[in-house]
Amino acid sequence: MPLVEITLVEGRPPHLLRGLIHELHIAVVRALAAPAEAVRVVVREVPPSLWAAGDVTIAEREAARAAGSAADLEEVS
Repeated sequence: MPLVEITLVEGRPPHLLRGLIHELHIAVVRALAAPAEAVRVVVREVPPSLWAAGDVTIAEREAARAAGSAADLEEVS
């Protein structure tokens, strides 16, 4: 029984996640000649505040980027 696990930052619409599940399922069935009913797919979504790279969370990175954009706008005006 093949099991595919994927972890993503949350925020994608349900229809995109459903499409991902479908495409992963098809890929495993084709690549492994696995019976369709035996393939399992698990999608885990993690909040941006709990996903970090280099000790900086995605939420912090997005906030810094937004602050930088706001600062850029203030300089222009």
